[in-house]
Amino acid sequence: MDEATYRETRNALHGAAELLIAGPQYRRDGTIRLRVVPGGFGGARFPVSVVGADLVGLSGRVPLSGSYRQLADAVGVEPGAPEGVYAETSGCDLDDEVRLDAQAAAVIADWFALGDAALRLLAPDIAPVLWPEHFDLACTLDEVNFGVSPGDSAHPGPYAYVGPWVPRSGGFWNAPFGALRPSEQVSTVARLLAFFEEGRDRAAAGD
Repeated sequence: MDEATYRETRNALHGAAELLIAGPQYRRDGTIRLRVVPGGFGGARFPVSVVGADLVGLSGRVPLSGSYRQLADAVGVEPGAPEGVYAETSGCDLDDEVRLDAQAAAVIADWFALGDAALRLLAPDIAPVLWPEHFDLACTLDEVNFGVSPGDSAHPGPYAYVGPWVPRSGGFWNAPFGALRPSEQVSTVARLLAFFEEGRDRAAAGD
């Protein structure tokens, strides 16, 4: 798939995470935290999820097409971003048309699943959180953020990262926030875990 198709799908899923799951969940349960589910992602407490190219709710399963407002009506939720929680949003509007590619959606779902598996091995007692503001899956351990992202304006493709709260320097730390590795360099659970563990050990040593 081309970069434009992937970016459009990533943005559409980010909008769904924020407007159809995180916002309704926050108004009902007071939390914006999302989680990885088989084939996609869903609310930590809210019974709505994105699986593949579909939106799944208590009232059924519908393809992710049409506007966010129409999709919300189809699964019986009151849409909208969580208000007053964070400033950096998806940029999606309720009446925006949702356009996504099923193959690109599968790439993102698989990347989140891989990240979830590696993070749970890194920190078994900490549940990874999919944060709707940045649309990345992460956990924090000893003042170091570990996570995976499907991409953003700075790095358009999927990547993994290690972000110490106190900046480090050296060859391992190749990004302004810490260390970044594109998905092709950490394409298995073992490789991704090894990257996280090296980042943890280097951060702990002050390297």
